[in-house]
Amino acid sequence: MRILVVEDTVDVGEAIVASLDRLGHAVDWQRTGPDAEAALRVQSYDLVVLDVMLPGKDGFAVLEGLRAAGIAAPVLVLTARSEIDDRVTALDRGADDYLVKPFDFRELEARVRALLRRPGGSALPRVELGDVVLDQVSRSVSVGGRTVSLTRREIALLDILMSRPQKVFTKAELLDQLFGFDQDPGENAVELYVARLRRKLQPARMEIRTLRGLGYQAVTTDTP
Repeated sequence: MRILVVEDTVDVGEAIVASLDRLGHAVDWQRTGPDAEAALRVQSYDLVVLDVMLPGKDGFAVLEGLRAAGIAAPVLVLTARSEIDDRVTALDRGADDYLVKPFDFRELEARVRALLRRPGGSALPRVELGDVVLDQVSRSVSVGGRTVSLTRREIALLDILMSRPQKVFTKAELLDQLFGFDQDPGENAVELYVARLRRKLQPARMEIRTLRGLGYQAVTTDTP
Protein backbone atom coordinates (compact mmCIF):
# COMPACT_ATOMS: atom_id res chain seq x y z
CA MET A 1 0.00 0.00 0.00
CA ARG A 2 1.13 3.58 -0.59
CA ILE A 3 1.19 5.87 2.43
CA LEU A 4 1.85 9.60 2.79
CA VAL A 5 3.56 10.61 6.04
CA VAL A 6 3.38 14.33 6.89
CA GLU A 7 5.66 15.09 9.84
CA ASP A 8 8.13 17.95 10.28
CA THR A 9 10.12 16.52 13.22
CA VAL A 10 12.97 14.69 11.51
CA ASP A 11 13.61 11.92 14.04
CA VAL A 12 9.90 11.16 14.39
CA GLY A 13 9.38 11.21 10.63
CA GLU A 14 12.36 8.93 10.05
CA ALA A 15 11.10 6.46 12.65
CA ILE A 16 7.57 6.38 11.18
CA VAL A 17 8.89 5.89 7.65
CA ALA A 18 11.23 3.12 8.80
CA SER A 19 8.40 1.39 10.66
CA LEU A 20 6.03 1.48 7.67
CA ASP A 21 8.76 0.60 5.19
CA ARG A 22 9.62 -2.45 7.30
CA LEU A 23 6.01 -3.60 6.83
CA GLY A 24 6.48 -3.41 3.07
CA HIS A 25 4.52 -0.23 2.34
CA ALA A 26 5.60 2.38 -0.20
CA VAL A 27 6.05 5.57 1.84
CA ASP A 28 6.33 9.21 0.75
CA TRP A 29 7.39 11.70 3.44
CA GLN A 30 6.57 15.41 3.38
CA ARG A 31 7.51 17.91 6.08
CA THR A 32 5.20 20.91 5.50
CA GLY A 33 1.50 21.47 4.93
CA PRO A 34 1.95 22.94 1.42
CA ASP A 35 4.27 20.08 0.40
CA ALA A 36 1.69 17.57 1.63
CA GLU A 37 -1.01 19.27 -0.45
CA ALA A 38 1.26 19.22 -3.50
CA ALA A 39 1.84 15.47 -3.08
CA LEU A 40 -1.90 14.83 -2.68
CA ARG A 41 -2.62 16.70 -5.91
CA VAL A 42 -0.42 14.39 -7.99
CA GLN A 43 -0.59 11.06 -6.18
CA SER A 44 -3.31 8.81 -4.76
CA TYR A 45 -2.69 7.28 -1.34
CA ASP A 46 -4.17 4.38 0.60
CA LEU A 47 -3.51 6.19 3.89
CA VAL A 48 -2.29 9.58 5.15
CA VAL A 49 -0.45 9.85 8.48
CA LEU A 50 -0.80 13.55 9.30
CA ASP A 51 0.83 15.56 12.07
CA VAL A 52 -1.15 18.55 13.37
CA MET A 53 1.70 21.00 14.01
CA LEU A 54 3.24 21.68 10.59
CA PRO A 55 5.09 24.60 8.99
CA GLY A 56 3.22 26.59 6.34
CA LYS A 57 -0.22 25.14 7.03
CA ASP A 58 -1.31 23.06 9.99
CA GLY A 59 -2.61 19.51 9.76
CA PHE A 60 -6.22 20.49 10.43
CA ALA A 61 -6.21 22.81 7.40
CA VAL A 62 -4.57 20.12 5.24
CA LEU A 63 -7.20 17.65 6.41
CA GLU A 64 -10.06 20.00 5.59
CA GLY A 65 -8.57 20.67 2.18
CA LEU A 66 -8.16 17.06 1.18
CA ARG A 67 -11.71 16.21 2.27
CA ALA A 68 -13.04 19.25 0.40
CA ALA A 69 -11.20 17.97 -2.68
CA GLY A 70 -13.04 14.66 -2.39
CA ILE A 71 -10.02 12.63 -1.31
CA ALA A 72 -11.42 9.69 0.64
CA ALA A 73 -8.15 8.10 1.80
CA PRO A 74 -8.21 7.29 5.52
CA VAL A 75 -6.32 9.80 7.65
CA LEU A 76 -4.52 9.05 10.92
CA VAL A 77 -3.84 12.31 12.76
CA LEU A 78 -0.84 12.67 15.06
CA THR A 79 -0.98 15.28 17.79
CA ALA A 80 1.26 16.20 20.71
CA ARG A 81 -1.76 17.67 22.46
CA SER A 82 -3.98 15.35 24.44
CA GLU A 83 -6.84 17.78 25.03
CA ILE A 84 -10.22 16.34 24.09
CA ASP A 85 -11.00 19.40 21.95
CA ASP A 86 -8.10 18.62 19.61
CA ARG A 87 -9.20 15.02 19.18
CA VAL A 88 -12.79 16.07 18.54
CA THR A 89 -11.61 18.69 16.04
CA ALA A 90 -9.57 16.09 14.15
CA LEU A 91 -12.52 13.69 13.90
CA ASP A 92 -15.00 16.45 13.02
CA ARG A 93 -12.78 17.65 10.17
CA GLY A 94 -12.60 14.21 8.59
CA ALA A 95 -9.92 12.19 10.38
CA ASP A 96 -10.51 8.47 10.70
CA ASP A 97 -8.34 7.99 13.78
CA TYR A 98 -5.75 9.78 15.89
CA LEU A 99 -2.69 9.08 18.04
CA VAL A 100 -1.31 11.29 20.80
CA LYS A 101 2.47 11.72 20.92
CA PRO A 102 4.55 10.11 22.24
CA PHE A 103 3.14 6.79 21.07
CA ASP A 104 4.30 3.19 20.93
CA PHE A 105 5.13 2.19 17.35
CA ARG A 106 3.34 -1.11 17.86
CA GLU A 107 0.14 0.88 18.33
CA LEU A 108 0.92 3.00 15.26
CA GLU A 109 1.36 -0.15 13.17
CA ALA A 110 -1.84 -1.68 14.56
CA ARG A 111 -3.87 1.45 13.76
CA VAL A 112 -2.36 1.60 10.26
CA ARG A 113 -3.31 -2.03 9.66
CA ALA A 114 -6.86 -1.37 10.84
CA LEU A 115 -7.30 1.70 8.63
CA LEU A 116 -5.87 -0.02 5.56
CA ARG A 117 -8.35 -2.87 5.98
CA ARG A 118 -11.37 -0.58 5.75
CA PRO A 119 -11.64 0.46 2.08
CA GLY A 120 -12.77 -2.75 0.43
CA GLY A 121 -10.10 -5.01 1.81
CA SER A 122 -10.27 -7.78 4.34
CA ALA A 123 -11.89 -6.95 7.68
CA LEU A 124 -9.69 -9.50 9.46
CA PRO A 125 -5.99 -9.56 10.36
CA ARG A 126 -5.68 -12.89 8.49
CA VAL A 127 -6.26 -13.11 4.75
CA GLU A 128 -6.89 -16.55 3.26
CA LEU A 129 -7.22 -17.65 -0.34
CA GLY A 130 -7.12 -21.34 -1.22
CA ASP A 131 -4.58 -22.81 1.19
CA VAL A 132 -2.50 -19.62 1.38
CA VAL A 133 -2.74 -17.66 4.64
CA LEU A 134 -1.27 -14.19 5.15
CA ASP A 135 -1.10 -12.95 8.74
CA GLN A 136 -1.14 -9.17 8.50
CA VAL A 137 0.01 -8.72 12.10
CA SER A 138 3.11 -10.92 12.02
CA ARG A 139 3.59 -10.39 8.25
CA SER A 140 4.02 -14.12 7.80
CA VAL A 141 2.75 -16.41 5.03
CA SER A 142 1.95 -20.11 5.01
CA VAL A 143 0.88 -22.54 2.30
CA GLY A 144 -1.03 -25.58 3.50
CA GLY A 145 0.27 -24.95 7.00
CA ARG A 146 3.89 -24.66 5.83
CA THR A 147 5.61 -21.34 6.55
CA VAL A 148 7.02 -19.67 3.45
CA SER A 149 9.91 -17.22 3.63
CA LEU A 150 9.13 -14.05 1.67
CA THR A 151 10.74 -10.63 1.51
CA ARG A 152 8.78 -7.66 2.82
CA ARG A 153 8.01 -6.44 -0.70
CA GLU A 154 6.88 -9.89 -1.80
CA ILE A 155 4.55 -9.96 1.20
CA ALA A 156 3.29 -6.47 0.33
CA LEU A 157 2.49 -7.56 -3.23
CA LEU A 158 0.76 -10.72 -2.01
CA ASP A 159 -1.23 -8.66 0.50
CA ILE A 160 -2.49 -6.34 -2.25
CA LEU A 161 -3.55 -9.23 -4.49
CA MET A 162 -5.06 -11.47 -1.80
CA SER A 163 -6.98 -8.72 -0.04
CA ARG A 164 -9.07 -8.23 -3.20
CA PRO A 165 -9.25 -11.66 -4.85
CA GLN A 166 -10.16 -11.75 -8.54
CA LYS A 167 -9.66 -7.98 -8.87
CA VAL A 168 -7.37 -7.26 -11.81
CA PHE A 169 -4.49 -4.94 -10.87
CA THR A 170 -2.58 -3.28 -13.69
CA LYS A 171 1.19 -3.25 -13.59
CA ALA A 172 1.06 0.54 -13.06
CA GLU A 173 -1.28 0.17 -10.06
CA LEU A 174 1.01 -2.37 -8.43
CA LEU A 175 4.13 -0.28 -9.05
CA ASP A 176 2.32 2.71 -7.56
CA GLN A 177 1.48 0.83 -4.36
CA LEU A 178 4.85 -0.87 -3.94
CA PHE A 179 7.30 1.98 -4.56
CA GLY A 180 7.58 5.56 -3.30
CA PHE A 181 8.72 8.80 -4.97
CA ASP A 182 12.36 8.24 -4.03
CA GLN A 183 12.49 4.78 -5.61
CA ASP A 184 12.95 4.08 -9.29
CA PRO A 185 11.92 0.51 -10.07
CA GLY A 186 12.65 -0.94 -13.48
CA GLU A 187 9.85 -1.61 -15.92
CA ASN A 188 9.96 -5.33 -15.18
CA ALA A 189 9.92 -5.00 -11.37
CA VAL A 190 6.35 -6.27 -11.01
CA GLU A 191 7.00 -9.21 -13.34
CA LEU A 192 10.06 -10.11 -11.27
CA TYR A 193 8.18 -10.08 -7.96
CA VAL A 194 5.23 -12.00 -9.39
CA ALA A 195 7.60 -14.67 -10.74
CA ARG A 196 9.29 -14.97 -7.34
CA LEU A 197 5.94 -15.28 -5.56
CA ARG A 198 4.70 -17.96 -7.92
CA ARG A 199 7.87 -19.99 -7.38
CA LYS A 200 7.89 -19.66 -3.58
CA LEU A 201 4.19 -20.38 -3.11
CA GLN A 202 4.15 -23.64 -5.08
CA PRO A 203 2.39 -25.94 -4.64
CA ALA A 204 -0.64 -23.89 -3.59
CA ARG A 205 -4.35 -23.89 -4.26
CA MET A 206 -4.02 -20.24 -5.21
CA GLU A 207 -2.41 -18.71 -8.24
CA ILE A 208 -1.48 -15.29 -9.50
CA ARG A 209 -2.91 -15.12 -12.99
CA THR A 210 -1.59 -12.90 -15.76
CA LEU A 211 -4.27 -11.38 -17.95
CA ARG A 212 -2.38 -10.32 -21.03
CA GLY A 213 -2.68 -6.61 -21.63
CA LEU A 214 -4.67 -6.12 -18.41
CA GLY A 215 -2.67 -7.10 -15.35
CA TYR A 216 -2.66 -9.63 -12.52
CA GLN A 217 -5.20 -11.22 -10.20
CA ALA A 218 -5.12 -13.70 -7.32
CA VAL A 219 -7.57 -16.59 -7.62
CA THR A 220 -8.04 -20.07 -6.22
CA THR A 221 -7.06 -22.81 -8.63
CA ASP A 222 -10.67 -23.99 -8.88
CA THR A 223 -11.76 -20.55 -10.15
CA PRO A 224 -12.67 -20.86 -13.85
